[in-house]
Amino acid sequence: MKLSDLDFDFPAELLAQAPQRPSRVMWVDSKGPLEISLNSLIEKIPAGDVLVLNDTRVLKRRVFADDLEILFLNSKSELQWEVLFPSKKYKIGDFINLPGGVKAKLLRKGRPQTLEVDCVLDENYFQKVAELPLPPYIQKARDQRHTSQEDESWYQTAWAEKPGSLAAPTASLHFSNDDLVRLKDRKVNIQKVTLHVGLGTFLPVTVDDLNEHEMHDEFLEVSRETWENILQARQQGHRVWCLGTTSVRALESVAQNLITSSEAGFFGSTKLLIQPGYQFQVVDRLLTNFHQPQSTLLALVSAFAGLDPVKACYSWAIERRFRLFSYGDLSVWIR
Repeated sequence: MKLSDLDFDFPAELLAQAPQRPSRVMWVDSKGPLEISLNSLIEKIPAGDVLVLNDTRVLKRRVFADDLEILFLNSKSELQWEVLFPSKKYKIGDFINLPGGVKAKLLRKGRPQTLEVDCVLDENYFQKVAELPLPPYIQKARDQRHTSQEDESWYQTAWAEKPGSLAAPTASLHFSNDDLVRLKDRKVNIQKVTLHVGLGTFLPVTVDDLNEHEMHDEFLEVSRETWENILQARQQGHRVWCLGTTSVRALESVAQNLITSSEAGFFGSTKLLIQPGYQFQVVDRLLTNFHQPQSTLLALVSAFAGLDPVKACYSWAIERRFRLFSYGDLSVWIR
């Protein structure tokens, strides 16, 4: 599909700079969109249906150095890191001074870049000097480069467990552990998967044709027990609800045999790009935030619910002042 197909306009003030409790919910089924409460949404998920969550935890990896913001993505070796930062004015071999007296040399430019540091950077180092990688558009809207103290809790899900993400699975930010207890009390089948959010999710698209966009690897893990539980529920006529696009991509990657299978389950890296024309194998219901224009996330929602209906529902939501993006409101898509 063309990148321009995923464009839409929105008032800047609808870009959410902080969460709102409770969230507003746009429910979309065959009758079109309507607004419901989060409590009503919980009541609408039937007993026996499966709700799939992503239990990844966001890492502190945004480091301020030499008036730069450097996002440390992953270590290639003990001393080499893949990173993202505005490197236009830097040349290969240039040095950057990191906090704590650490020096980094630029080895490779591009997206991502590669830095070589002069000592091992462990988790203790990042806990001391780094911040959570809040989306740049929130920083810009706030006119504030650093995260707030509240972001420490706002930008982690209630069930964040396995460290590895560079962005939060934001659909889960709408729910609390108390909400999970309510769902379990109603006999909703809660299952967890892991997909560590990285460049594959949030790197902007820079080509006109989405087929030419390079998806980057993101690690995922789905236990054998979880997968068999999901398959059994579907065989019994129950539906699979995915909380967030990352949960969708985890399950669909397993269904497409894109990752390694073992007795324990499924694990590995996925580059799955879901866009209109994709045939969903597992997911029946999608709960997700309102996504940025021209993003692979909006392409996924459009694949699930149809491009024209999605754009019409986004217009409906914008007219009614729903709050957008990572800290914004929730949409629910029923096929």
